[in-house]
Amino acid sequence: MHAWETFLKVSGWDSEYQSVAKVLRYYKQKMQSEGTKANVCQILKSFCVFAGKSPDEAIGLGAEEASRLVQDYVDLLADKDFSIRYVNASLAFLKTFFMVNGFRDSNSLQVERHYQPPRYRKVGEYIPTSAEIYDMSLASGSARNKALILTLYTSGLRNSTLRALLYRDVVDEIERDMKIVKLPVYPDMKKIDDGACKGNIPYFSFMSVEATEAVRDYFAERNKPILGEELMFASESTNVPADVGRRTPVMKKSLEAMVKRAARKAGLKRWQDVHPHVLRKAFEYALRNAGLDPKDQEFLMGHILPGTQDAYYDKTKVENLRAKYAKVNFFLERKGFTEDARRKQILDTAKILGYPDDRIKKIEEALAKYERVDEALEHIKKLEVDSYKEQNAQELQRKTPHNSKKQFRIIQGAETLVRFMNDGWDLVKELTDDKFVMQKSFDEPISHLNA
Repeated sequence: MHAWETFLKVSGWDSEYQSVAKVLRYYKQKMQSEGTKANVCQILKSFCVFAGKSPDEAIGLGAEEASRLVQDYVDLLADKDFSIRYVNASLAFLKTFFMVNGFRDSNSLQVERHYQPPRYRKVGEYIPTSAEIYDMSLASGSARNKALILTLYTSGLRNSTLRALLYRDVVDEIERDMKIVKLPVYPDMKKIDDGACKGNIPYFSFMSVEATEAVRDYFAERNKPILGEELMFASESTNVPADVGRRTPVMKKSLEAMVKRAARKAGLKRWQDVHPHVLRKAFEYALRNAGLDPKDQEFLMGHILPGTQDAYYDKTKVENLRAKYAKVNFFLERKGFTEDARRKQILDTAKILGYPDDRIKKIEEALAKYERVDEALEHIKKLEVDSYKEQNAQELQRKTPHNSKKQFRIIQGAETLVRFMNDGWDLVKELTDDKFVMQKSFDEPISHLNA
């Protein structure tokens, strides 16, 4: 349960506070968006704490006093360096709350908005090239992370939507060995994440051949048979039982941190400005660059078509749209690679991933030994498997005579989260107010612990 649900006594789209019940009823009639409900309630809770009043007490104020409190509140948000967009959105939600509770016409709130220049964006944004996105996937650190990045980019799904996908949503086409797999988006996803199906608009997208291959590799790596109700991309947290983790969505902040870390390891100069949403923008560019019909493009983005176009757009011809999607080249720079170019890219990738010199030397030897790169890759894969087994055996032997100690820290801020995760810390829990519980394990010899 969210903190705002307890504070505002909210259950579903109702509340024990009459004033809150009215504003929830208003938004339910307008859009029935769980994400909007959460945003409104979080801001209303924050305002009530600031004002020192319950929601019903707040609407008992006169228009002048209520206006002063709301103005002071939004000014405080601006002073705390929240984005102007967030400040003005908070003001709009609060004005709606007071409006539905009788503050209208001459009794309406008199509060000044903060100036927002055209194309204003507080957070930096860098949209990577397709080659940079591919390098990010290789530098992401695991089969799951590689599949996440490639699926984010080639499907254009929103962060919350991707994290709410279930295994049963894709298993049929995965088992049929489809090269381009359909990804359905539907309102029931909101049970996993409030923002998973924006505006309750059902639609579907696809993931490319490269993403599908990465997803198959990830599924093969999961230890037990995957059940239909398990998430397509499960949490990798070691702090919950495995069966719970397989049904626990990747946290929004965790996905954000993973994408940034992959961008940094891939050598992107503006890695701090790379967010999951910029991969959706890269997807939109790839569709446009391929000359896709604007209606098809808008549908794959999950947008409502303007005017009467949406009602007449044929959403049933999945295979027709799949064929159009198949013509989109998401990795233009990789098309028509020569064998020599592929050899160079494999070596560059090994360096991006930080392979030690001895492993890079083995890769160079394999590439020189085989005429075809695919044969060299099979040999390299066998070397990697053998190396992995040897490292596991050594790690087990190293840890056997040791005891493990865990250190916990509470940190604040997304950038601090990225720095800690880069230093080997694991995210245990996301707290409120942008705070996180982190954990790191340290091994100490038994003799030292007994001393």
